[in-house]
Amino acid sequence: MRSAEVLSIGRGGPSFASTFSASLLNPEQQTPVSVVGPRGKAADKRYNVYRNNVTVSLIEALAATFPAIQRITGPDFFRAMARFHVRETPPTSPLLFEYGRDFPAFIDTYEYAQSMPWLGDVARLERAWLDAYHAADCAIITADDLSRVAPEELPDLRFRVHPATIILSSKFPAVTIFAANRSSEPVERIEQVVPEDALITRPELDVVVRLLPPGGAAFLVSLADGDALGAAVAAALAVNPAFDLAGMVAEMIDAGAFTEIYMENSNVENA
Repeated sequence: MRSAEVLSIGRGGPSFASTFSASLLNPEQQTPVSVVGPRGKAADKRYNVYRNNVTVSLIEALAATFPAIQRITGPDFFRAMARFHVRETPPTSPLLFEYGRDFPAFIDTYEYAQSMPWLGDVARLERAWLDAYHAADCAIITADDLSRVAPEELPDLRFRVHPATIILSSKFPAVTIFAANRSSEPVERIEQVVPEDALITRPELDVVVRLLPPGGAAFLVSLADGDALGAAVAAALAVNPAFDLAGMVAEMIDAGAFTEIYMENSNVENA
């Protein structure tokens, strides 16, 4: 049946649409009185079917965005957790891939996930992966671009971040857990619980999640915030006195993390 043959909404203004949608995600609410079936008959059953389909669709959208979370928890646990989230946080965009931005924060507070305190950070990585996938395309800087900068100007060099670049930090080995559960391979036990930082980029067609060395996140966040290279190096060294600048620069270029280099108060930029 087409939807026009199943349900209709009485005339009267925008409030009918808001009433219709407000009850969709709460099975305890009654069918809005303005919603009727063919020939004006009650539409409780039809509305409940529609309401269930909406909830199922949103749960499936979350499952598609957070496959590692579903693998970790199992489908039943995931769907129960997702159902609670759907009821608390209805979508605000017609684009399903936009849904679920609040899911990692929800996981942090979800009662039955408290035994997995790292789960929310793994979900943040999955959300970042999707955001990087949908980010705009841009040209990226190369090693040749940097080689044209005079050595004495390097400390004042600044970088423009690529739209697909995201840096995340976790108190847990979230990057390792993420990588292990985004494949179908058996998951090995993680022996050491240590903080991990991630760089998420899309240098070409594929999204890449990289485990950053100590100090790497502080370095890249500083550059992304608009600080000069010298200040970013100082931020990294404060975290890790053995920070490998040359290795980190090579890695960020290979990852395509930045699109342009420039000097403050200068009109000269890389092509």
